[in-house]
Amino acid sequence: MNIRNFSIIAHVDHGKSTLADRLLEITGTVTGDKMQPQLLDSLALERERGITIKLAPVRLSYTQYTGPSGQNAIPLGNEVAASSAYTLNLIDTPGHVDFSYEVSRALAAVEGAVLLVDATQGIQAQTLAHGLAALEQNLTLIPVINKVDLPNADIENAKKQLVDTFGFSYDEILLVSGKTGQGVGELLRAIVERIPAPKSRGVATLPPPMWKFRALIFDSFYDPFKGVVAQVRIMEGETPPINSTLCFLQTKAQGHVLETGFFAPQLTLNNGLKAGEIGYIATGIKEPDLVRVGDTIAIDLSTEPLPGYKEVKPMVFVGLFPIDSDEYFELKEALGKFRLTDPAFSYLPEQSDALGAGFRCGFLGLLHAEVVQERLSGEFNVDLLATAPSVEYMLGDQPITSPAELSQGENIKGLKEPWVSLRIFVPQNYIGPVMELVQEKRGRFLNMQHFGTQVEMSYEMPLSEMVTNFYDRLKSVSSGFASLDWELLDFREVNAVRVDILVGGEKVDALSTIVFRPKAESFGRNMVEKLKEVLPRQNFVIAIQAAIGGTIIARETISPFRKDVLMHGSKVVGGGDFTRKRKLLEKQKKGKKKMKMVGRVEIPQEAFLSILKS
Repeated sequence: MNIRNFSIIAHVDHGKSTLADRLLEITGTVTGDKMQPQLLDSLALERERGITIKLAPVRLSYTQYTGPSGQNAIPLGNEVAASSAYTLNLIDTPGHVDFSYEVSRALAAVEGAVLLVDATQGIQAQTLAHGLAALEQNLTLIPVINKVDLPNADIENAKKQLVDTFGFSYDEILLVSGKTGQGVGELLRAIVERIPAPKSRGVATLPPPMWKFRALIFDSFYDPFKGVVAQVRIMEGETPPINSTLCFLQTKAQGHVLETGFFAPQLTLNNGLKAGEIGYIATGIKEPDLVRVGDTIAIDLSTEPLPGYKEVKPMVFVGLFPIDSDEYFELKEALGKFRLTDPAFSYLPEQSDALGAGFRCGFLGLLHAEVVQERLSGEFNVDLLATAPSVEYMLGDQPITSPAELSQGENIKGLKEPWVSLRIFVPQNYIGPVMELVQEKRGRFLNMQHFGTQVEMSYEMPLSEMVTNFYDRLKSVSSGFASLDWELLDFREVNAVRVDILVGGEKVDALSTIVFRPKAESFGRNMVEKLKEVLPRQNFVIAIQAAIGGTIIARETISPFRKDVLMHGSKVVGGGDFTRKRKLLEKQKKGKKKMKMVGRVEIPQEAFLSILKS
């Protein structure tokens, strides 16, 4: 079978998409006039930030020539050469840890992977994580060092890291430049020669009711006319005829074959997909929740599902509110449309006394949350206010995604927080500062391994500590060299309290936070100090307080505007008689007291934005 299925896996910014561009160009999949940088990164945000957010499949046609001597060659002039045509199915994957599950499903759809390492940076956290995941699935790895054309490329060190970490031989490692195309021809030949052809598990020969057909869904998107379009790898049999019924084994949903085809990279119709091929099936299903990444498509619900399915759970929760309350329904519509394109995103209505009506949204991680907010603003033109990110806690069997769900203040018994296993890659000379940072964040040291000049440090850490400014500080203390990978471990009991912020005696629910007890006072003090800086002064005194239950743990006071009632123009009222002056001061005092009783402190959106961004 002349089919090769492979992925490109690497750390963020190691050049996956640029290398994919050269593969498209050299194989003639995309003509020169239609070629553009990062062609497979279809989202505007991907191009703007230079990262891959969504995986992208594409079918390449490659012809391998064999010269008279039996060696690989491209015929010149009248030289005689045999040729073999191959279909190469490439899946370009994201490199960030937030999208690890998406990468794992892409790896389940292929037989091999190009393991890409930046010659200037060497092996990073996601290189190791995705490389080990590929080996666990028994994939054939082709080690490739990219960016060899750069003047600061350290090729020998990158080779040594690959040999020491994964056990490759030096002869296996290929040198390429995704930018100039250097070595990409050799890489194509290596893909054909090293990656095995998919095993054919029996193309259908039985009548349709007895068809043995199974396909793995590795991604999906929504089309308003075709419903959910599943991106699939056919594991067994072949797709049934148009309008045949399809079953989704995990969700028990049913759809129909409206259309089949492959990616070139645009959708290209064909007459069906056979075992070993990668393509798409338009299902006609209008509810995206029914078609999930990792699910199995079959013809009969009694079919045994393919292994490895895992339901994607949100890890980080953020409240999204419209800045203008009149735009609530526009935000609701935008979230509904966005949910169709990103099944990993979830949302539920939420009501806040301070911010009004909005939504509690779930994300895979901080980058995912940031990306979704930017896409909502850019693609749907929605002005958003986002609350501080929080994680899911457990109180007994009840999940807690918002501090408002907790009634207790001073004593929350039985509360459990999520813990993650953390792997940090960092150059040796930054070990000390990184260890100090992780210990400050309640991390527990497990192990340390050396890979040349790089060190892998293994920790366990609460997820709540990781979502609060950890990544930025890690980059700061390591001068930008550190990279990390993490995965959820379990839920563990925590001594935590809910810290409430009161402004003018009224609780601001949007600023309530669940905090580790020993850090509660310093957290409360920081919050009231920030609020004092951003809240506008009023004509009366404003008390800003942080409280745990009924106990005030921090307080700041905003002094009022003061009008000098003893002055009238440039003259002092009442001359030298103090009785008149005292009467005016008493009148002002009563007015301020009454104003304080009836006046409400309106917290402007700018104040919320500056607090929540800090």
